[in-house]
Amino acid sequence: MDWKVFLTTFGILFLAEFGDKTQLAVLTMTAQTNRPLAVFLGGTLALSGVTLLAVLFGHLIQQWIPREVIGKIAGCLFFVVGALVFFGKL
Repeated sequence: MDWKVFLTTFGILFLAEFGDKTQLAVLTMTAQTNRPLAVFLGGTLALSGVTLLAVLFGHLIQQWIPREVIGKIAGCLFFVVGALVFFGKL
């Protein structure tokens, strides 16, 4: 286990997900249903599934696209999404 990669991944995702729409949706769902365990398990499974898909896709594309290019593409996508959110288009 590469603990540096593990802790970096945990820290980045924890900060990125903190206070986002997913967390607010889980908070709302829990308040509406009063079923915290069911919401926790559903949310955990959903986030784990999405993470698994991202890991598999990332592993697949790194075989054909250099890491530096992937980083630049990801940076551009973050910029575009941020601009869309900023201008109220997303």
